[in-house]
Amino acid sequence: MNIQRAAGSILAATSLVLLSPNLIQAESGAPANNADPAAQAQAMQMVPGRAALIQTLDARKLKTGQQFKVRLADTVHLRNGSELPRGTTLLGMVSTDNLQPGNVKLVLDFNQAKLKDGKIVPIKATIVGLFPPQPENSEGYDIVAGDQQPNTWNDAVLQVDQVDAISGVDLHSKIAAEDSGAFVTTKKGDVKLSSGSELLLAIAPQSKG
Repeated sequence: MNIQRAAGSILAATSLVLLSPNLIQAESGAPANNADPAAQAQAMQMVPGRAALIQTLDARKLKTGQQFKVRLADTVHLRNGSELPRGTTLLGMVSTDNLQPGNVKLVLDFNQAKLKDGKIVPIKATIVGLFPPQPENSEGYDIVAGDQQPNTWNDAVLQVDQVDAISGVDLHSKIAAEDSGAFVTTKKGDVKLSSGSELLLAIAPQSKG
């Protein structure tokens, strides 16, 4: 009976987690032995990181090719041994900005990190989560932008679908995609990512050739 109760408790807890709002719906897309080998190889070169958006991105005011910036909240140690210190600026670009009746799609792409000494480091980054600004925690303590949520991404996760990342907007991204991620409206409205929002990232050095 104790074992049955324990199993029931675990099942209930699991169901609660899956039903939690703003949960990142992350999946590998297929069992490891059937997944895309190229995507798996890319994922194994990536490490998790967190960054704060330092300007508001409003899809209705952006143009394709427009650049924007985020700032790393933690030091990131890349797989090739190089380091992106905390406070490093990641340079992003609006890859696609589609305005359609009742639907807005904003596709972003990160491909460079700018160190404090001005050095540019080519990177590949996938957006694996988004959390809106949170000025303070439940106890009333201030929260530094980019430090809202931990990044639990690992190299078994090849695709992310975050439903209602912000109200009325879903995030979709794939490790193997050329872009970093797409934000798509699910109802009439705009894609507007506020300054101070936290982006959870999977980051790798940009491959040569």
